[in-house]
Amino acid sequence: MLLPKFIITKEGYFRMGVVNLHKDLLISKDVCLGGGYYQFDWTSNSLILDRASYDFGPPRWHLLDTLKVPAAYRGLRIVYLYGKDAHDVYVVSDELQIEYYD
Repeated sequence: MLLPKFIITKEGYFRMGVVNLHKDLLISKDVCLGGGYYQFDWTSNSLILDRASYDFGPPRWHLLDTLKVPAAYRGLRIVYLYGKDAHDVYVVSDELQIEYYD
């Protein structure tokens, strides 16, 4: 089923799209460090990430120093919700250096 999904790669690339499987977001020899699902919260100007990829598991943010995000999402606060409690939040854009690419 087509759903809004994201992955992160070993090289630090953040990829997202509406796909059937998380592996559909991989390019060539990418190594995936996990993924999940996304939605936009325009009220808070945030990109909300949550859950885990069935193919690759949850994102392993701790393996990255820099996250390379498409330039179209410049200025969005990136947040990963990793649990059911309101405090289970990892603010990606505060914890990692964000680099934008075209």
